Amino acid sequence: MKWQGKRQSSNIDDRRGKSGSGMGGGGFNPLLIGPLLKILFSKTGLIIVGILVVFSIATGTNPLTFIGGMMNGGGQGFATESTYEPTAEEELLKEFSATILANTEEVWNRELENYRNPTLVLFTNAVSSACGNASAATGPFYCPADEKLYLDLSFFEDMERKLNAPGDFAQAYVIAHEVGHHIQKIMGITDEVHQLRGQLSEKEYNQYSVRLELQADFLAGVWAHHSQESMDWLDAGDLEEALNAANAIGDDRLQRQSGGRVVPDSFTHGTSAQRMRWFKKGFDTGDLSQGDTFSATDL
Repeated sequence: MKWQGKRQSSNIDDRRGKSGSGMGGGGFNPLLIGPLLKILFSKTGLIIVGILVVFSIATGTNPLTFIGGMMNGGGQGFATESTYEPTAEEELLKEFSATILANTEEVWNRELENYRNPTLVLFTNAVSSACGNASAATGPFYCPADEKLYLDLSFFEDMERKLNAPGDFAQAYVIAHEVGHHIQKIMGITDEVHQLRGQLSEKEYNQYSVRLELQADFLAGVWAHHSQESMDWLDAGDLEEALNAANAIGDDRLQRQSGGRVVPDSFTHGTSAQRMRWFKKGFDTGDLSQGDTFSATDL
């Protein structure tokens, strides 16, 4: 892809190097005031305070941060920042991700009247979102509750080494897929599907989840169509990179690679063939009206 030198999005929340990334709880917990005061003014409390003071001197951390964490029920007060120096390769991936996000903003603001730009959160190891806590092992995800995309840049290395899905357009497909989930949230599709949880069996709900994911693949393809149309920035082989990535993360292929048997009833994202088909359909047509995976009789 000829992406360098293009506009980068300002909707980036860079949390890399933040230990815990704000993981944990909600707000102030008044029920802990009494017990906490009793502890602080006891002999045990004095020992704890002494330990915190020594720790703060050694690390430069404000001990009130930890006390604040206790008042929050073990929540955000415990998040600390470590010295983090990203490599040149990581910074290049950040610039790339911000460039792809910027282009999705340009495309979807043209294609959708009510589009609102999401935020891309970059993190390392673990992160907290409005949808809960997640580790890097979760992979990239979109949280509809806060309308943010979450990405540990190490996933791109995993794509190349573990999934055999290298290439910058393969990486762009991943970001565009999560943006596709954001579009589904805006259009009310995500909420409709999530409301079915608890009303259906796990097998039945998985079928809706597959259709939701395949539609996000289609929307990623639609973005790629309009992006290429306006930017002409794809190189020979780029489309194959994205299709290879879609193939690599199909439920059937991942189950085979894990050493287990393929269980279609447990699929939540679709087979490799389905994911490739819907991305390619979006790329070939660029037509939003052809992406109704929920009415499709043949996925």
